[in-house]
Amino acid sequence: MKKIFTLLLCLCGYFAVNAQNIQMHYDFGSLMYDDLGGRPKLTSTVEMFRPDKWGSTFFFVDMDYTANGVQGAYWEIARELKFWNAPISAHVEYNGGLFAITPIGASFNNAYLVGPTYTYNNADFTKGFSVSAMYKYIQKHSTPHNFQLTGTWYLHFAQQKLSFTGFVDFWKEKTGAGDFIFLTEPQFWVNLNKFDFANDNFNLSVGTEVEISNNFGGRNGFYCVPTLALKWAF
Repeated sequence: MKKIFTLLLCLCGYFAVNAQNIQMHYDFGSLMYDDLGGRPKLTSTVEMFRPDKWGSTFFFVDMDYTANGVQGAYWEIARELKFWNAPISAHVEYNGGLFAITPIGASFNNAYLVGPTYTYNNADFTKGFSVSAMYKYIQKHSTPHNFQLTGTWYLHFAQQKLSFTGFVDFWKEKTGAGDFIFLTEPQFWVNLNKFDFANDNFNLSVGTEVEISNNFGGRNGFYCVPTLALKWAF
């Protein structure tokens, strides 16, 4: 379901509080597009972020489910390296996955990325963003040398009852659908533990993610696929 690629979240203020979470998404793609009839309806996501004195580590794992079991899995792991006080860090990353059903022209080769990341957080860590410019090497691809631009953001508002987060990617990769791929997955969450009726430790959020893409996953053209989602933060 997700690229998800790339939730390059070196936004330490947000994830220092929500360092790990698990999400479950019900995907409406098979109901909206005839050519997505075989798309799995359920996807789980596990995310972990951990800062340390040398930077931070982030990873997520997506798994797609059908009536016959797990159809595919995808994961990314990223490391921010920072030994200085400037808002620039050195970013290294790996992406990879396994899909039982792959659209013609899609590539799921191992991908390795490296480049600088600029990060901004406001004083109380209620909003922030990052921007990364990376060289992308796609192993055993016909054109392995590519680039990727990635942005991430988070915004907590209404006394942190509501959150708007996400990422946007634009990268070069020659596929049957074209040479350039665009993907963004904004998420909107209602954080129940911030309401008076819920316990502070009831870390359940209800929300949605919208996958907006062009030439992504071997599909030619523009797609917009929403989900209905639950998230529990640990």
